[in-house]
Amino acid sequence: MLELYHHGSSVCAAKVRWAMVLKDLEFKAHYIDILKGEQFDPEYIKINSKSVVPSLVHDGNIINESTVIMEYLDLAFPEKKLTPENPVEYVKTRYWTKALDELLHPACGVLTFASAHRHIVRKNLSETELEEFLANTPDHSVTVDWAGYKKQIVKSGFEAPGAADKVRLYDKYLKQMNEDLKKTEWLVNDEFGLADVSLTPYVNRVAMMGMSEWWGGRLPYLASWWERIQEVPSFKSAILDWCPEDLTNDLKTFGSQSWPEVQRIIGLA
Repeated sequence: MLELYHHGSSVCAAKVRWAMVLKDLEFKAHYIDILKGEQFDPEYIKINSKSVVPSLVHDGNIINESTVIMEYLDLAFPEKKLTPENPVEYVKTRYWTKALDELLHPACGVLTFASAHRHIVRKNLSETELEEFLANTPDHSVTVDWAGYKKQIVKSGFEAPGAADKVRLYDKYLKQMNEDLKKTEWLVNDEFGLADVSLTPYVNRVAMMGMSEWWGGRLPYLASWWERIQEVPSFKSAILDWCPEDLTNDLKTFGSQSWPEVQRIIGLA
């Protein structure tokens, strides 16, 4: 039996969820509202000590870390593999997932909190609840110092130390995606695969925050890839439909309000 602990707007949860759907795997979903602090419940911490999502439980075995989960699923259920068989293409996939884990994901955390989540938690939590939410964040989750840094971002947004650099790093990887997509239809080769599944939530995050002008006419190959991604039949049901309507609306509203600042940081304004 497969059980997935996840959240609707989590980029890490979204890529695992989509991988499971693409592999035709049935699973029991446990929704953890990370914007209300449900990830800090002691029972969930027994499953994931970092208090993040997703977590996969397979026949009683706990598997954490989204990239590791996806690799595990390809090994445990090889009938519909998402990783390429060609060794060079496999390595290229790993380059992308490694960069995502080490650099792009932390940058996404900063971009998301500075643009939208800091406003969402202030809107939905009382001052006492917000203090508790911030105090419960482990030091080592998104990054090794995420607890203290998240407090700075919630307080100062893009003015927090290093926040603008993280946005520019995000831009660097969107540009790299555009460069790779000049050569092949999908990120690694001409077949849709694990690299595309892994990167989709990070492009989708930008789109959901009303920032699609980020690629506009400047990153045409990425723009075409994004159009193809949205045409994959399971994209909407696996990624978009799990995000509650109020959260979808808040991401769009607050993200759109933050877009002029992001434009300034990446040199579009």
